[in-house]
Amino acid sequence: MTATIRDVARACGVHVSTVSRTFSAPHLVNAATRSKVLAAADALGYRPNRAAQALTTGRTFNLGLIVADIANPFFPPLIKAAQAQARQRDYHVFVADTDEDPRAEEELVRTLAKQVDGILLCSPRLSNRAIERLAEDTPFVVVNRRIKGMPAVLMDVGQGAAQALDHLIGLGHRKVALVSGPSGSWTSDEMRRAAAETPGLDLVLLGPNQPTEEGGLAVAGDVAASGVTGVLAYNDLVALGLIEGLAGLGVTVPGEVSVIGFDDILPGRLNRPKLTTVTMPAAAAGRLAVDLLLQGEGALVTLETALIVRESTAAPRQA
Repeated sequence: MTATIRDVARACGVHVSTVSRTFSAPHLVNAATRSKVLAAADALGYRPNRAAQALTTGRTFNLGLIVADIANPFFPPLIKAAQAQARQRDYHVFVADTDEDPRAEEELVRTLAKQVDGILLCSPRLSNRAIERLAEDTPFVVVNRRIKGMPAVLMDVGQGAAQALDHLIGLGHRKVALVSGPSGSWTSDEMRRAAAETPGLDLVLLGPNQPTEEGGLAVAGDVAASGVTGVLAYNDLVALGLIEGLAGLGVTVPGEVSVIGFDDILPGRLNRPKLTTVTMPAAAAGRLAVDLLLQGEGALVTLETALIVRESTAAPRQA
């Protein structure tokens, strides 16, 4: 027989309303009493009625998580960490994929807003103005986008890009291409800012590009024709596509062109040459984004990034 809220109340000697508050408004319940109620509920196998809680509290205990491309290996660790963090707080997560389409992104936000208590928007493709408009009706936390007054978790792309460019300069590269991502990308903007602040660099900007392997393949001809000896790519998928495209043109990596990616996804570690890249703390970002959303704080958190040197970078031949 399924345990009821009254069974839990009897088991720990409290009123039914105390059990209800423990699940719907735990901050209103004494810590010792809350622990006793949760222990009794766990022992009895009691689970609160979500529909009833939503009616009384106005909360669904659901969160929305929208990512730009669920097929990109960068996102699964973030999704998994966010789901685990939400589960610890007794929330469920609905995951949706925009396929890099801002119109699909807006439609998903409007649809999910009716079913969740807040939305995590990861690497959004919508404009800041559009996100601000949508946030008037739904609590938001954005990941990898800085919007004034909105809580956000940022991965320090500028720091990582600066390390990558310093690495190339240290190897002797001077003419370097920045292969950017989609138009309006915050990550691309941070990379360009870091490049502008790096002395001794003859920078070639190539983009916008699709943030996929196909995008890297498509830009390979421009990279080969530009005369650069080093490349910083928007992400690892673009970098891997670029390496494949250069190989098809007879250009060796890192013999003739050094390539650095961003994200540190598994395929980059398995590729030959193994990809030099900037690691991004995706799992930590997922956990923090959930915390910020549930706490309702307008905080801005920046997480450190770091360069990982592997096999796709070397000194230029002329050096």
